[in-house]
Amino acid sequence: MKWLSLTTLALFAPSHALIRFPCAQLVVDRLDPLVNPGLVPSPHLHQIVGGDSFNASMDPAKDMPGESTCTTCQFSEDFSNYWTAVMYFKAKNGTYKRVPQMANSGFDGVNAGMTVYYMQDGLYNFQQTSKVTAFQPGFRMYIGDVAARSREQVERFRQLTYTCLQDINTRDPQILDFPEEPCPMGIMAALRFPTCWDGKNLDSADHMAHMAYPESGTFETGGPCPASHPVRMGQLFYEVNWDTRQFNNKEDWPEDGSQPFVWSFGDSTGYGNHADYVFGWKGDALQRALDSPCYINCPTLATQDTQAMNACSKSRVVTEDDIDNWVETLPGGAVAGM
Repeated sequence: MKWLSLTTLALFAPSHALIRFPCAQLVVDRLDPLVNPGLVPSPHLHQIVGGDSFNASMDPAKDMPGESTCTTCQFSEDFSNYWTAVMYFKAKNGTYKRVPQMANSGFDGVNAGMTVYYMQDGLYNFQQTSKVTAFQPGFRMYIGDVAARSREQVERFRQLTYTCLQDINTRDPQILDFPEEPCPMGIMAALRFPTCWDGKNLDSADHMAHMAYPESGTFETGGPCPASHPVRMGQLFYEVNWDTRQFNNKEDWPEDGSQPFVWSFGDSTGYGNHADYVFGWKGDALQRALDSPCYINCPTLATQDTQAMNACSKSRVVTEDDIDNWVETLPGGAVAGM
């Protein structure tokens, strides 16, 4: 994927919406209300952003805008929750250290978290003219396979990728597994969700079956949705920047020369990359934005400053995990290679 600076992007005059915004860290905790609702603790550690009504169960009937008192996202009408697993570094001596996140390009000062996109068309289609439907209250979805350990397994999902950042604006090449060499500016994980909805179900047993990919081509090329999933939704897309710079000394890497990064559930291939989403926008705010001439920023949406985003947080529920120091095993007892 090519990359243009935010300044360059702002020069184009679109007719409809692509919004890109930061969400600061809400909490890092061993909870997963989508895959393991009500289970405390969940099997592995996650980093979560969005509205502060996030909890271990997240009942589909939950009024997220009504129950939240703040959000970590720049658009203050967005009380959705977005989360992924957490990256760790495995040292030569076999101990683990959590890799911190860092702000993305254009979002200096934002505390960790991630960047979220909602798009009508591909990222570099500056007109964004396609009509898309916004997600609805109660909607949630998941992408990826925590058990994937091969290229073939991860290729079932389109565009779950990594980029070895040479600088904060690097976007190519995109690869499916963890980079094999030190990355000067860290590792970006990019996660794009399917864009075709069955038009009926706000969720499904595996949190994926109610969504599908275009039957030919891709969302970026305007591929048509299959008859089973005829409703074209906006593209939801996460970018998470992992600040691996403190771990770039190869003298600290495993003696066999293998790359040292591992997901919090024990995957050292990178193929288990996955993400969760629970919709929580206030009223018709998201549909308004997708129907408006927004590109990157969106005047039709209420915003908040970085200080307010960073001030929104939750205390951890699962406190027995040491998530800040060197540890012998990953939270929950996982080890690399699982």
